[in-house]
Amino acid sequence: MEHFIQLARQLNNEIMIESRSPFDPVCPVNTPYPWKMLGCGNYAAVFSHPAHPDYVVKIYGRDEHGLLEEKKVYDRLGKHPGFSVCYHSEQRFLILKRIEGMTLYDCVHKGIKIHENVIYDIDEAVRHARDKGLFPNDVHGKNVMISNNRGIIVDVSDFSRYETCRKWKDLRKAYFTIYKKSLYHFPIKIPYFVLNGVRMGYRYYRKLKISKKEGLK
Repeated sequence: MEHFIQLARQLNNEIMIESRSPFDPVCPVNTPYPWKMLGCGNYAAVFSHPAHPDYVVKIYGRDEHGLLEEKKVYDRLGKHPGFSVCYHSEQRFLILKRIEGMTLYDCVHKGIKIHENVIYDIDEAVRHARDKGLFPNDVHGKNVMISNNRGIIVDVSDFSRYETCRKWKDLRKAYFTIYKKSLYHFPIKIPYFVLNGVRMGYRYYRKLKISKKEGLK
């Protein structure tokens, strides 16, 4: 672990991460060899190193105060099969247990069947977070991964925010009312531009619903 911490510090000093818009994921400008970027989120990017396959480093590109909140969330969650584990934190980065698998988003893109037990695993993880006094926000197809046929929430950065979030509830409903009756039985590959269109349409729909509610008050 100590060797990986030193490597993570070096990466943190060398890498540049851009945030072009508060509504888009952050984007690394450069990824030093032999690091590999595994993904980008709203606040941070995640990297792996071939010499340490069990760990990842998550470097914040914006809202670095959120890093402290995320560390507190992992401390509250403890060891639970529905989440990763935070081993270490410093300014701008966290070291987490690496979760090998595929997101629900990529499963739909590649036509890989998503079984019901994955949905129930996430239900249990959400309940566990609530039992710990947390608020499971921003749980969606890009933040839920299938690893060894089990569902895991891989991003808990918004779990300390006291607000209402319907993303998992709406995704769960879409799974049983649409996916389970169609793509589950006849899996086909869905292009990313179609999935991104659905994602943007859903975002617009939720904003419209919120504005209508506020207009009725």
